[in-house]
Amino acid sequence: MGSCCTPDHSCSTGTESADGTAVAVAETIAVADTTTAYAVSGMTCGHCRTAITGAVGALPGVVSVDVDVADGLVTVTTGGAPDDAAIAAAVEDAGYELTGRA
Repeated sequence: MGSCCTPDHSCSTGTESADGTAVAVAETIAVADTTTAYAVSGMTCGHCRTAITGAVGALPGVVSVDVDVADGLVTVTTGGAPDDAAIAAAVEDAGYELTGRA
């Protein structure tokens, strides 16, 4: 049948109280994660990976950081749109150069 109504014809969705008055329903809006790859120069070893992962990973909104030293790529996943300027600054503060999106 698929109805949300109970046998006594009251709504079972939780949007009404027992006396029939409306009850507020909280709605959750999920923000999709965004993954962005950046070209970074100057990386040569595991220390580079650790330094960039720590610097970029500490930024607000960053969910994960993956550093590919061999290909010169840093892939950043953020909860929403990435802050390119903040990511570039973090990479530079760590001693490397972000040369653009890959």
